[in-house]
Amino acid sequence: MKFDEKYCLEMFEKLAGVDSTTGQYKELQELLCGILDELGYAYTVTRKGGVIAELGGTGDAIAVTAHLDDIGLMVRYVNADGTLNVCPVGGLYPFYCVTENVRIYTRDGRVYTGAVCRTPNSIHVTEEELRATLPDFRTNVCVVLDADVKNAADVKALGIDTGDMIALEPRTRVENGYVKSRFIDDKACAAVLLTLMKAMRDEGLVPNRKVYAYFAFYEEIGHGTVWLPSDVTDILAVDIAPLGPAQNSDEHKVSIFAKDSRYPYHWELTNELRDAAIAAGVDYVMDIFTPHYGTDGDASVAAGYDIRHAAIGPGTLSSHGYERTHVDGLANTYRLLEAYLFQKKVR
Repeated sequence: MKFDEKYCLEMFEKLAGVDSTTGQYKELQELLCGILDELGYAYTVTRKGGVIAELGGTGDAIAVTAHLDDIGLMVRYVNADGTLNVCPVGGLYPFYCVTENVRIYTRDGRVYTGAVCRTPNSIHVTEEELRATLPDFRTNVCVVLDADVKNAADVKALGIDTGDMIALEPRTRVENGYVKSRFIDDKACAAVLLTLMKAMRDEGLVPNRKVYAYFAFYEEIGHGTVWLPSDVTDILAVDIAPLGPAQNSDEHKVSIFAKDSRYPYHWELTNELRDAAIAAGVDYVMDIFTPHYGTDGDASVAAGYDIRHAAIGPGTLSSHGYERTHVDGLANTYRLLEAYLFQKKVR
């Protein structure tokens, strides 16, 4: 099946364009269900918000999962000067979001805009020692509202209060084959999975085993796939492969994960993926991701399921920041999924 780059990028931009900080899933869930309806796949919605599509096939079932929740912020309290003190939702650090534009979602449905900034926030009137202080959500980072507010009472009159969600602007761009955006982790991988599903539908193909496509919404806080359909025997997480000085991963390639911060991945299942990559001529590398990385496959194992777990994904720069990958990495991730689900014999 040919990789439909145009469709994949369209799906990614569509998914990235809907705010979905962990816990704030409803709008994106509805969009996803609409896409699945268009593609003609049957699906179920879990009580907490995940969407599980049935891709067909017989034999031992595998859940191929990609998550759709984003890291972001939450209002901790309203400061006396009308700015917002914030805390992270998921692994977001101040130095990766200061100066970012945001949207604030109140619990009664109102939406406001603002920006993340340091306090004090102007270099020209800030002492040297304060400039040198690292940004910290607790003390010197806040959200400034695009509203005429002077104090906490003004802000609360807008309906903004503790517990409101704050989503970061994704700023998606594609230039010279490079995909730049927040939330490549993991909406780009979800787009790859949807692209494979479209190709299956268009060509009338059936996978070589029973396959579920599991779109989870709580991966960033560790419990995206702690419930699985009863017939699942394997889970394959499709997630980003972070780049770094000690990493083999490459933006143009797909990585097969050998280990992350929590566990080694299942030896046999990982070898099956590696064999499929070699047989199909997929441009891949093996890699290990520590000390701060895990996938939804880990969550399923930790939940006590008697399953094999593995993970693959495109090499990605600046994880949990303004991320970057390449369409080649997305294409190789697609090709490995295709090779494993359609060319490998059922065990």
